[in-house]
Amino acid sequence: MKIGIIGAGNMGTAFARRLAAADHELAITAKGLDEARKVASEVGHRVRAMPREELAEGTDLLILATPYGQSVEALRAVRHTDGKAVIDISNPFTEDMSGLLVGHTSSAAEEIQRALPGVKVVKAFNTVFATILGAPPGGGSKVQVFYAGDDAGAKDTVRRLVESTGFEPVDAGPLANARYLEPLGMLNIWLGYMGNRGTTIAPRWETVA
Repeated sequence: MKIGIIGAGNMGTAFARRLAAADHELAITAKGLDEARKVASEVGHRVRAMPREELAEGTDLLILATPYGQSVEALRAVRHTDGKAVIDISNPFTEDMSGLLVGHTSSAAEEIQRALPGVKVVKAFNTVFATILGAPPGGGSKVQVFYAGDDAGAKDTVRRLVESTGFEPVDAGPLANARYLEPLGMLNIWLGYMGNRGTTIAPRWETVA
């Protein structure tokens, strides 16, 4: 799969490592292209740094790995995005991380979709820390990745991506259900940092007999 990553921070770097290990062809960009070049150099030959306006050309999927406040601007800077599946990974928390900026009647994912109606937004990976995402596949309990969206084709692309990286995809329904996934992501962050559980935790739904 050909994938474009928007953002070269902790999550963008973790995606590059995980996806390169799964033999995907990657392009990565950032507002400062030197940041993307650094990630590409560190990860290896399967990752290329590209200017934002060229990122979407020939890709099957875009991953929006930026803070929520930068998401719309970052995606608008990428040309030729109409019809593209876009994974939104953001959790729209306040600057002091005391709460969420949107919720109940909307979500970060829905706001991004509203701002850019030509793309097909799928909420996913917002409950997975970069520590887990960037680790080699395998190990203990398989991490679940919840994904929500309104376009069946885009959701299927995301499902296949999740499976290819060694995670377990969990269909969380329509994009409006991002209103539930984002508070779950915030709880995971609270447990990891304020609750002192660290960043190797992730929520998981189990069937209890």
